[in-house]
Amino acid sequence: MSTTNTINSTNTKDSKNNSVSDLARQLVQDLVPYASARSSMSGGAVWLNANENALAPAYQLDGTFNRYPSCQPKAVIDAYAAYAGVAPEQVLVSRGADEGIELLIRSFCEPKQDSITICPPTYGMYAISAESNQTAVNKVLLVNNEQLDLAGIFATTPKLVFICSPNNPTGDLIPREQIIAVLEQFQGKALVVVDEAYIEFAPSASVVPLLSRYPHLVILRTLSKAFGLAGLRCGFTLAAPEVINALKKLIAPYPIAEPVAQIAAQALAPAGIAQMQQSVATINQLRQEFCQFARGLEGVQKVWPSNANYVLLQVADAAACVAALINEDILIRNQSSQLGLSQVVRVSIGNPDEMQRLKQAMLNYFSANKRVSA
Repeated sequence: MSTTNTINSTNTKDSKNNSVSDLARQLVQDLVPYASARSSMSGGAVWLNANENALAPAYQLDGTFNRYPSCQPKAVIDAYAAYAGVAPEQVLVSRGADEGIELLIRSFCEPKQDSITICPPTYGMYAISAESNQTAVNKVLLVNNEQLDLAGIFATTPKLVFICSPNNPTGDLIPREQIIAVLEQFQGKALVVVDEAYIEFAPSASVVPLLSRYPHLVILRTLSKAFGLAGLRCGFTLAAPEVINALKKLIAPYPIAEPVAQIAAQALAPAGIAQMQQSVATINQLRQEFCQFARGLEGVQKVWPSNANYVLLQVADAAACVAALINEDILIRNQSSQLGLSQVVRVSIGNPDEMQRLKQAMLNYFSANKRVSA
């Protein structure tokens, strides 16, 4: 009896000397999490750092919420299928496109055996989701930050290839013929995942028509960007029914809350789609005007041509530029840590008043820098 008490006492003493975080898996302790725009920056009156749509729509909720929601709400699935031009059996709705990324890796990659291939600079969650699921990441840099390095991609043996088009953060469209080349190369070997989170800003570039030719093509979509519903967390995966059925085996029982389903269905109704298209037209015009303005600033060394609701700029000192705008209550994002990029800031397109305020702040900053350097 006394021996047992001694052992328990020792364990209790040792546990007090350890941090609770030490109980986490080693993988979790070592993982560097994704730094979202909202988590890495706070404050500010003008938020132009998260690629959100400042032209926010308004919707109404109806009913009570005491019952569990449908796992895949039919009204939402049918509406998105009609909008995207696919069959309902080719659609999965999830908590943002991020959950789609996670599900694809969990469903198709054997931990510690398989890998994914990504093309930096690109969206950071592909790598984070892979690492959190003990899946290796092959990084094949884009050529000139705008085209795929096909030879480099073909030299990898992944289960999933992620291609972001329009690409975040550069805004470039990946040439369709290159996407087709990747699809041809990996038939029967891997899924090719094309992330079209920003496709509404360049709809003619969508690869949805290729779904009928390539059963290993997967497309990610979202309501966060053009539809102005980032706070809703509602995304979609478009793929062959066999792929969708595999993802359904691992998705949470109730991924889509009833309020989310109601608002998503309204956003995908004809009036909601028309509102989105008007918003896109406004943002595209504001983006063109901002790009023209930025090209005229002496302190801006490069303006990437964009097909989304953001613009990437190369400046002399990205951190100083971000800090100067913070002093003006304006948030933009430093993307210099992205592989393949240096001294760049990403500017989300806001509403007309926000863009005017941004232009004046940038003009003041670069003019002041010019005087100092002179």
